[in-house]
Amino acid sequence: MRIAYFISPHGFGHAARASAVMMALLKLNPALHFDIYTQVPTWFFEQTLAGRFTGHSLLTDIGLAQTSALTEDVPETVRRLDRMLPFNENLLRRLAGELRGQRCRAVLCDIAPMGIMAARSAGLPSVLLENFTWDWIYRGYLSRDGRLAWFIRYLAGVFAQANFHIQAEPFCDDTAPVNLRARPVARPPKTPPPKIRRALGIPADAAVVMVTMGGMQWDYADLASELAELPYYFIIPGGAKAVTVRDNIILLPHRSAFFHPDLIAAADALVGKVGYSTLAEVYYAGVPYGYVTRPYFQESQVIAAYVQQEMAGLPIKPDAFRAHQWVKRLPELLALPKIGRAGATGAQQVAQFIIEQVLPPHKKQGRDASHPHGLDSSPSPICGGGQGGGKRGSV
Repeated sequence: MRIAYFISPHGFGHAARASAVMMALLKLNPALHFDIYTQVPTWFFEQTLAGRFTGHSLLTDIGLAQTSALTEDVPETVRRLDRMLPFNENLLRRLAGELRGQRCRAVLCDIAPMGIMAARSAGLPSVLLENFTWDWIYRGYLSRDGRLAWFIRYLAGVFAQANFHIQAEPFCDDTAPVNLRARPVARPPKTPPPKIRRALGIPADAAVVMVTMGGMQWDYADLASELAELPYYFIIPGGAKAVTVRDNIILLPHRSAFFHPDLIAAADALVGKVGYSTLAEVYYAGVPYGYVTRPYFQESQVIAAYVQQEMAGLPIKPDAFRAHQWVKRLPELLALPKIGRAGATGAQQVAQFIIEQVLPPHKKQGRDASHPHGLDSSPSPICGGGQGGGKRGSV
């Protein structure tokens, strides 16, 4: 049984969340095979789905253009959106033919709206999984560039056409009608923390802090010299092109032999940019979170509020992070309690829903995949330029 998954290439967070869902689905149905459409490199999915997917390199989404992990480029974002939207009808027809040729049963989308349109063209059910949608994010930048208004309207119309809508905590728009609201969705660790520490050469009783800016590049040169004076060990993914150990500092490339959730679970605290996959993996690890917020990126404020309510954390402003002022607060961060988690994870909740509601064997797929509430005419229960080329108008 094949399922297509269209994933936003904006950082690694959406790919991490999608990987968690696919892992959970495979535990419920080992016969599944995934056709993954994205520009996220295939090695990222090999970490969790080795041999269980086929990669299709495709720009599925623009997201936000960024000049750094903490700085967005709104004019460039608009230029890229203008080249891609509205979606090219010939491209959608080609994708629909591929999906039918691969005998996909459904199309899952981690906020890549192209997947919803391709599924509709193929007559397949689509599932939107999100904690925000791009139209909601772009509203935060509308005062800086009014040209975003058209793209906001267009994308809102596309997202509304998903047959099934799932939100994962912390979700940004709690007014949206959805089929399921789940706990945070995160990849589970694979290796016990003591084994990870031994592999990294970290003493069992040492205090360990992980520093990460997600999938974006960041220059840690000045920071590393300052951290070398502290009585803690530091793990910094994305800090070097190859594994580099300097006394108490371990710099890793983004692609290394170490699974990111394993590193988080082996740490006593984490400092880094607020982002969905980091938050979700820290949530289940239960470690304190020194989180770096961004003023215009609306999700940042939602995540900050969630950390304060559900997790143990300290806010760090971007300027304070750049100036390394947070280093002085490490004793305060490490003194925060670790929080245990119990019950079904968000990934398990989402996978169970998909198996039962989207892929049940007794339902005839494609009966009415264009219906906004499901596969048939009865409504689902509600709980709680590159590729452009068409004329602009309503969806």
